[in-house]
Amino acid sequence: MTPLYYAISAVLVGWHNVFGEIFGPASGIAWVLSIIGLTLVIRAALIPLFVKQIKSSRNMQLIQPKVKELQKKYGHDRERLAQETMKLYKDSGTNPFASCLPILLQMPIFLALFRLIDQAVKNPGDPKGFMTVTLNEQFRDATFLGAKISDTFLGTDDTSVRLLAAFLVIAMTATTFLTQRQLMSKNMPADALTGPYAQQQKLLLYVLPVVFAVGGIAFPVGVLFYWTTSNLWTMGQQFYVIRNNPAPGTPAFAAKQERVKAKALRKGHVVDAEASQESLDTATGTVEPPAPRVQPKRQTKAQRQAKKKPPQGH
Repeated sequence: MTPLYYAISAVLVGWHNVFGEIFGPASGIAWVLSIIGLTLVIRAALIPLFVKQIKSSRNMQLIQPKVKELQKKYGHDRERLAQETMKLYKDSGTNPFASCLPILLQMPIFLALFRLIDQAVKNPGDPKGFMTVTLNEQFRDATFLGAKISDTFLGTDDTSVRLLAAFLVIAMTATTFLTQRQLMSKNMPADALTGPYAQQQKLLLYVLPVVFAVGGIAFPVGVLFYWTTSNLWTMGQQFYVIRNNPAPGTPAFAAKQERVKAKALRKGHVVDAEASQESLDTATGTVEPPAPRVQPKRQTKAQRQAKKKPPQGH
């Protein structure tokens, strides 16, 4: 964890130097904004992974009809079914575990931040990474809305801490649920709502929020700010992708088609609206593009003259 302590504390201290100049280095708002800044830096760095996750998730949705065919064909042979399913994933460039990667990669960062706060509270004289004794003491004592950001819901009887922690736990749980629900209700075709992949998504939909709600009461307020901000980023990022690049055959795709039509009609170009619709359908694979025009073969002068020469009578 030592490299992570240095990386996380470097970003955290960097933001704190900025906000400390504005609000005061010992102020709670400076530390809260520093945690939010840390979250934004981490999530920006994970954008390429998020794009890969979206592509893999879309492929998983689109190959569900083929997965069902394999289940019907090899349902009696579980080993052969597993082999053929993995072959289908490989051929389509799909990773069934890609949807979990952003969460898995964030967990070490989450734990490193948790340990930095815990160290500041329990042993401020032994700082980790780029934190100093003075920064640890400021971090430990910083208050926001009357609550110390190093306290937890279970670790104090302070009403202000419990109210803020409870609000953040609810916000963290709700944003986790809504993010997953957004994906399932807007960007999954009807065929993908049944089968193993759908069951996996439904499991994540209900299990993850419960896990975060139960664990959240033991997290410091600062960590709750981190995770809630990360969830809000995910919601916004996912909304943008679903709205602008939806999977074919989904409610989001139909909504985008309607927006394209309405935009063209508002400009008074009915023909353009139909053309835009055809372009959108072709680009997303809803209809096949027209076959390329086949050019006639070039002929020699003798061949052209032979065609023009009238047939001789008997």
